Amino acid sequence: MPRPNRRQTFGLGIGAGLSAGLPAIANATEPTAPEPTLTLLLVNDVYLMGEVDGRGGFARLNAIVKAERDRGVPVLYAHAGDTLSPSLMSGFDKGAHIVDLLNLAPPDVFVPGNHEFDFGPAVFRERMAAAAFPCFAANLRDGSGRPLPSLRDRQMLTLGGLHVGVTGIALAATPEKSQSGDLRFGPELETLAAQAEALRADGADLVVAIVHTARATDLAMLAAGHADILLSGHDHDLVVQYDGRRVLAESSSDAHYVTAIDIHASVSTAGGTRRVTWRPSFRIHDSASVAPDPDTLTLVRKLEGDLSRRLDVPVGETAYPLDSRIVSVRAREASFGSLVADALREATGADIAVMNGGGVRGDRLYPAGTMLTRRDILTELPFGNTIVSVAITGAQVRALLEAGFRELGRPAGRFAQVSGLTVRVDPDAPAGDRIVSVRVGDAPLDPARTYRVAANNFLYEGGNGYGVLARGRTLIGATDGGLVATAVIDYVARHAPITVTEGERILIGR
Repeated sequence: MPRPNRRQTFGLGIGAGLSAGLPAIANATEPTAPEPTLTLLLVNDVYLMGEVDGRGGFARLNAIVKAERDRGVPVLYAHAGDTLSPSLMSGFDKGAHIVDLLNLAPPDVFVPGNHEFDFGPAVFRERMAAAAFPCFAANLRDGSGRPLPSLRDRQMLTLGGLHVGVTGIALAATPEKSQSGDLRFGPELETLAAQAEALRADGADLVVAIVHTARATDLAMLAAGHADILLSGHDHDLVVQYDGRRVLAESSSDAHYVTAIDIHASVSTAGGTRRVTWRPSFRIHDSASVAPDPDTLTLVRKLEGDLSRRLDVPVGETAYPLDSRIVSVRAREASFGSLVADALREATGADIAVMNGGGVRGDRLYPAGTMLTRRDILTELPFGNTIVSVAITGAQVRALLEAGFRELGRPAGRFAQVSGLTVRVDPDAPAGDRIVSVRVGDAPLDPARTYRVAANNFLYEGGNGYGVLARGRTLIGATDGGLVATAVIDYVARHAPITVTEGERILIGR
């Protein structure tokens, strides 16, 4: 079954202790233990305004933030980026609702992720102008190499008597993943080195870098030692790592979990020299255990009502019947599956697209002449999956298709709905050896050639046995692409009336 991209991994090192939920706040230390000097609070990659299955969303996130701020311990609340997009509502208001929700419990530091630029630089500037919180990105410059107005490179803060130097680093690869126009994104590691040096020269006892960077870059930054604490986003992992000297943390996605790092520090001025020693302890808030913040919940419900009204609008008509019935999409070429695959291929410029039949859930037969609405498409594609694109060889494409037709003969969620190719399958051959022939466009599949293949993040992560996708070169990663549903909505609007037919892409039998 497709699912949102939510991975949780823990890298727990020396001195790391975990507790879950707000009740842990009161019991995080023994009654006689000293209060922390300060607390760092981290969230990242929050796209959905409402909760899912009682976890995540802005009402629960803001409840955690407000409770932490009410403890009486100085708090630095950091948001490590990716929130203005992609979501269903952002397709209408380009992320304005996200700023409104964040403003109810504003971060102390916000670092833009690549998705902050999905609607272009002008919208990014507009959203940051409406924000009640500061935006940090030391490696972000305009087309002339100048700092962007109102964005900060770094800042010195005094929290609990400690001089805390803060800087922000945006993803250097943003221009490859978003619509950032002529904005320039400098190298991450080199920029952090320069900012940390400047902060220490200004007297920072502790350097905290909030970064929206890939895990390999996080680990390189950690090893370089320029910052004491790295608070990261982008990978959607739940990670807490401490090696006795430095900390790395990331807080999953959609506020399912929120990471609190308590810093216990002591300052010595013996001999006229200021010396600071510190140690962290960790608390992981599971937002499922938190009562939603009432003010935020009121706004979320209003926004969800607005979204519901906007969904009941026409997108485009279908000239021929569209079949999304489970017995069809999981067993044979089905027109709705082909429509989704076509949309993925066009959205990415790929040669081929593959969609698992189990990802289509409406179980309907739309008669010719049906006017599809946004709600229809979201009912068909309810999982919030994102678009991915990889470069793989023709031999790997063949292996991918073998995985898709492995259970041919009975309904299976892995059944491959395709675009850009014609494949003949022998149902009597053994699993793994069923592909008789493949043509990409008008040419036979070349085992040695590299093809661009579009799919969804569930398949990219190995779902339904499609692990070969991740073994290719990633062009659009699971955290970088837009929503599959949005791509289909846009495709229908551009190409209506929809003329997709059946029986031309997947040919069963020798």
